[in-house]
Amino acid sequence: MSDIIKLLPDHVANQIAAGEVVQRPASVVKELLENAIDAGATTIKLVVKDAGRTLIQVIDDGKGMSPTDARLSFERHATSKIIAADDLFALSTKGFRGEALASIAAVAHVDLKTKPEDEEVGTRIEIEGSTIKNQEVCAAPKGTSIAVKNLFFNIPARRNFLKSDAVELRHVIDEFQRVALAHEAIAFVLYHNDSELFNLPKTNKRQRIVGVFGPKTNEKLVPVSEETEIVNIDGFIIKPEFSKKTKGEQFFFVNDRFIKHPYLNHSVSAAFDGLLPDRARASYFIYLKVNPKTIDINIHPTKTEVKFEDEQAIYTLLRAAVKHSLGQFNIAPILDFNRESNMDTPYSYKNKEAQVPKVEVDRHFNPFEQEQKVKTSGFSSAPTYEKKSAAGWENLYAGLDRKNDTSNFSHVEIENEPEAESLFVEQESKGFSEAKETESDSANTYQLHNKYIVSAIKSGMMLIDQSRAHQRVLYEEFLRNITVKESVSQQLLFPLRLDFSASEIDILKELKDSLENTGFALSMPEAGVLEVSGIPASIQESEVSIVLEQLLSDVEQEVPDTGFSQTDVLAKSMAKSMAVKTGEKLDELSREHLVNKLFACTEPTLSPFLKKTFITLTIDELDRKFNA
Repeated sequence: MSDIIKLLPDHVANQIAAGEVVQRPASVVKELLENAIDAGATTIKLVVKDAGRTLIQVIDDGKGMSPTDARLSFERHATSKIIAADDLFALSTKGFRGEALASIAAVAHVDLKTKPEDEEVGTRIEIEGSTIKNQEVCAAPKGTSIAVKNLFFNIPARRNFLKSDAVELRHVIDEFQRVALAHEAIAFVLYHNDSELFNLPKTNKRQRIVGVFGPKTNEKLVPVSEETEIVNIDGFIIKPEFSKKTKGEQFFFVNDRFIKHPYLNHSVSAAFDGLLPDRARASYFIYLKVNPKTIDINIHPTKTEVKFEDEQAIYTLLRAAVKHSLGQFNIAPILDFNRESNMDTPYSYKNKEAQVPKVEVDRHFNPFEQEQKVKTSGFSSAPTYEKKSAAGWENLYAGLDRKNDTSNFSHVEIENEPEAESLFVEQESKGFSEAKETESDSANTYQLHNKYIVSAIKSGMMLIDQSRAHQRVLYEEFLRNITVKESVSQQLLFPLRLDFSASEIDILKELKDSLENTGFALSMPEAGVLEVSGIPASIQESEVSIVLEQLLSDVEQEVPDTGFSQTDVLAKSMAKSMAVKTGEKLDELSREHLVNKLFACTEPTLSPFLKKTFITLTIDELDRKFNA
């Protein structure tokens, strides 16, 4: 029997590894930024063109690499971060596998320039698909500049699976923000297509959060701080009144590394129990410091999943720290209703001694001095009034016949009196049984458990899901308004000002034309602020922020590729937010209107999310159930 197992060539193995490490341009951004941080950089510049398809360049002022290190860095499993397996449990760096640069070089054109501080000249290396095309000496400043061009040039299928530039740029910005939030002592700059998106100087954690998410974020932050033997907790939570229905602003950092941890997220949510509005999510920026030996990072290639040695203890401490912060800053309500919270001693004054207040008296003050001046002035300055008779006052009563004035208004005729009188006379002339019979005949629909609309048809009966049916009606209406550009908008007397992050504002800018076609009137007077001066006629003013937040969440999740798909996501999202909810009671007129509008749709059988809007039960099916 011939041997069939063979070793894969290096370039094939690198492409396979690249499938896990490099999923999209944002993955390259993450790996290059982390390498720059590990190199000890104090300023990092990220230059992106066409959302990373054409160019991703990271320039840092770190310690640089020698010619040998520069060449060896593109080999698989070549790293300066660890030496032995035990080092995995004492990691203080971002990278440690030695796969990132090899994976990136396997699927792109890479141009590296690097120079250590003590060298006079630097090194330049050009690589195309794991093949080194050129290595030469070059002039370069201290640090490293690595440019990744034409990503996935040799894997057309992977390049075709990339989303639109707007979507890929959002992922790039997300990775940039995660790294920037974790390292406030490093200056970051982001350029996209020669336009500066972020310029974040060295600062503290609070100012870095404000720099990333806008100046309005400062008033929303509540500090959280706790030091224990197991974990040191630091960071901020967002006040409950500013919470959103999306989970965008939820950041966990462990030893300055961004992670995703549903268990710890539940801990923070539990601390907010009873404080958040319906279906709102807690927002936070939590920084955890633990002993590197108590966590395992080597779980997933993206290194965003970690395992803690004692997760339950960290869960309890984190929940207690958040609860303490909510109580300390009077965010959570107190249980003692007789206690006045304004009388509490602030933490910064609890160790200070009380001081006797000083009373100052103005001995030259004379309270009667002003009064005397008023008395001596007399009444010369007082205004004088003169009674004059108004000429022609008799004309006001001209034409009135006082003889016929009987002070009785029974003869006064009201314009709409016959209609009102006939309405009540008709009701009074009917007997109780006749009125009841007429009412039952006119009621063609009924509501079941405030969820389903029951309607009688010739073959039996129909059950309509009121929420799904309304979603279908609104979905087609919004699609029609967006494409035809004919919508009804109601202007607001006082425009609404809503705060959003920079990435959310970019999404709303892309959707601005479509939103205006649905009835919104939008403007962006300043950075991070959206002003709404008009809304669709079918939406209430209090629901505007809910609709827009749900729209942002849906756009980020469904990642539309084309203009039509973006319009479809917009119509679906607004229909879902504005549709009648389960449990809402509808009167008879509303039920009949909804049924008529549903069957006027082009596709009444399915909701926008491809779920049944109604089912029918025939007389034969009902008879079989009774005869079973």
